[in-house]
Amino acid sequence: MSHIYNSILDTVGDTPIVALHNVTKGSKHKFFAKVEYFNPGGSIKDRVAVAMIEEAEKRGDLKPGGTIVEATSGNTGVGLALAAAVKGYKCIFVMPEKMSEEKRALLRAYGAQVVITPMVEPEDPLSHYSVSKKIAEQTPGAFLANQFFNPDNPTRHYKTTGPEIWEQMDGKIDMLVGGAGTGGTLSGCAKFLKEKKSDVKVICADPIGSILYDLFYHKKIVDPPGSYKVEGIGEDMLPGNVHLDIYDGFVRVSDPEAFDMTRRLVSEEGLLVGPSSATALVGALKASEKLEKPSNIVVIFPDSGRQYLSKAFNDKWMIENGFLKEADVKTAFNRVISAEEALKNLKK
Repeated sequence: MSHIYNSILDTVGDTPIVALHNVTKGSKHKFFAKVEYFNPGGSIKDRVAVAMIEEAEKRGDLKPGGTIVEATSGNTGVGLALAAAVKGYKCIFVMPEKMSEEKRALLRAYGAQVVITPMVEPEDPLSHYSVSKKIAEQTPGAFLANQFFNPDNPTRHYKTTGPEIWEQMDGKIDMLVGGAGTGGTLSGCAKFLKEKKSDVKVICADPIGSILYDLFYHKKIVDPPGSYKVEGIGEDMLPGNVHLDIYDGFVRVSDPEAFDMTRRLVSEEGLLVGPSSATALVGALKASEKLEKPSNIVVIFPDSGRQYLSKAFNDKWMIENGFLKEADVKTAFNRVISAEEALKNLKK
C-alpha cells in the first residue's frame, strides 16, 4: 500500500529528463529535455494549477462550492479543472479562438465551461483577459486564478521544477531554455538555479510576433504584436511573472521552424510534444551556437503533442498554413491507405 497515491493530485511533478540525440546531432553540446507531459493533466501547468488552488484555499480566497475562473491557452485550464474535479469546484475558462479543438474538448471533459474570445488586443473588452475578469467579478464565490500575475505560479516552480532539474542533472547544468507565456516556469526555475550556480544562463525562446523579445533588448515595443500559430508562449503584453531581470537572453523562433521541429521530435526522438516544446529546442540550438565550451543544456518541454493532432500533426492544416508541401505528403510513409493499395505495394 506504500506505493498508492491518495489522489491524482499527488502524482503531479517529478517528471523525467530525457537526453536528446538525433535532432541535436552535430552539436558539441549535450541537450536534455524536461518532459512535462508526464504530469496527469499532460502539461507543466498542473504544477501551478494545484499551487494556485491550494494557496487560495489557505488565504480564504476560494471557499467550498466556489467557482474557479481563468484566462488560459488551455493547459492551465486542464490543470485547474483536474484539481477542481477532485476538490469539488466549478470552472469557467476563457480562451482565444486560435486554441486547438483538443484543448477545448479536454476542458469540457473535466466538466468545465469554455468561453471562446476573438483574437484582439489585451485591453479590448472581448479579450480573454478582460472577459475572464468580468466573469469573476460578477460570479458569486468566484476565484480568478490570474496565472499571469499570481506569485504562486513562479513560486511553485522555484520550489519544485527548479530543484528537480538541479538534482536530476547533479548540478551539471550550464543553460536552461524555455518559452514564456505567463513566465512562471522560466522565472521560478531561473531564480532557484541561479541561487545554486550563478553562471547558469537562462534563455527564453520567443515566437516571432511576441513582444517579449523587444521588451528585453529595447525596453519598449519595436515591432507591434503579430500573429503566430504556436500556442501557450509569447505575449502581446508583459505578464507580471515574466521577470526579465533574471533572464540572460532571448532567441526568436519562427512558426515554420517550430512546427518542423515538432514533427522531427516525434519521428526522430519518439517524443510527441507540442510546438512550444519544439520552439524551446530550436531556441536552445540557436543559443548554443554562442557557447564556446561544450555545455549541458536543459530544455523545458511543457506539454504533449496529443493536444495538437488537429494542427501540428494534421497534414491538411500544415499544408494550408505553409508548413508542409503537398508533394511531400503524397510520398510519405506514414499515410493511411486502403488494404487494396497496401497489397498492391507488396507486388512492386
